[in-house]
Amino acid sequence: MRTDTATAPHASLPAAGGQSSAQVHVSERTLHFDGFTYHCRIVHQDAATTPPMVLLGGSSQNRHAWLRHQKWLSEPCTLITVDLPGYGAADFLPVGYGIDFLAATVRHMLTELGVARVNMVGACFGGAIALRFAQHYPDHLARLVLAGMTLSVPEEYAAAVPRWAGMLERGELAQAATELVARFMSPAGGAPVRKREVVSRLLYQQFMGQSADDVRKVLEHNVRLLRHEWYRPEPVPAVPGLVFTGECDTLTTPAMGRAVAAALPSAVFTTVREADHLVSVERMAEFSDLLVRFCTGRPLTGLAYCHPSEVPVGAPAGPDIRVPRAWGGPMHQTPV
Repeated sequence: MRTDTATAPHASLPAAGGQSSAQVHVSERTLHFDGFTYHCRIVHQDAATTPPMVLLGGSSQNRHAWLRHQKWLSEPCTLITVDLPGYGAADFLPVGYGIDFLAATVRHMLTELGVARVNMVGACFGGAIALRFAQHYPDHLARLVLAGMTLSVPEEYAAAVPRWAGMLERGELAQAATELVARFMSPAGGAPVRKREVVSRLLYQQFMGQSADDVRKVLEHNVRLLRHEWYRPEPVPAVPGLVFTGECDTLTTPAMGRAVAAALPSAVFTTVREADHLVSVERMAEFSDLLVRFCTGRPLTGLAYCHPSEVPVGAPAGPDIRVPRAWGGPMHQTPV
């Protein structure tokens, strides 16, 4: 594998929320793996209290998509975001390369950065990469967080991919954008979702603002989803795990999230109130608080923005186990 690096100048930023005099420093790295160039962004935290957090976002989230979360997420640890090959500003990645390759690229990045163990966070498509990384490179893992994750590509999404591809190839961006927003957002008029209209407009505008290169990558990404295994039932290390999504998520539903948590050896599941699949944007502070609490080993009890945490049946639990009646899934509900 060929490797090359270049480091951008450092910049100083105040620590999260301005509550500390400690400084964080931001650097950019350009890396090369197996002939592909990709980029990562590192928010260095010299006073870290937990291993670095690697944040793998969804297919439309590049390494700069988390700038507004940074003030919270970089407070306890170094924060690493990345444009993997095929995404963001990285090289185009042909569809023959799947999730195994992307997980291997994440490991390559950690080797180049000299990072031994991480808190791995994967959202949506990033969740599939994060889980494969956990399966293939368990020694690098301290904790695993999966947001908006499922064990298979939702059938309705998979069925829509050929139609969206045709729209994009014909230049029908507005129609494709409208359908994609409808797929990712919960339906209007249902349960309340914070900032629903604002986020819907933002998502639409972001899609419409894509370059020709972006659209080409979107097309290849969607084909990649259908041609490669999304989830493979390989062993997962028994590190602390958290799986969550918005309570109103209609793309990767809470039931799908519970199935993911049940497939992990040491995971809990929860849902964020008044949010859908785009919880990271709709409830930014709460999304960040949940990640920080989990990655620093703090309890997830008594959080007004979350439903009580759940653990799979048969997993260790405390004396306050409650069996919820609203669903018949193979989970119990317990404080964590």
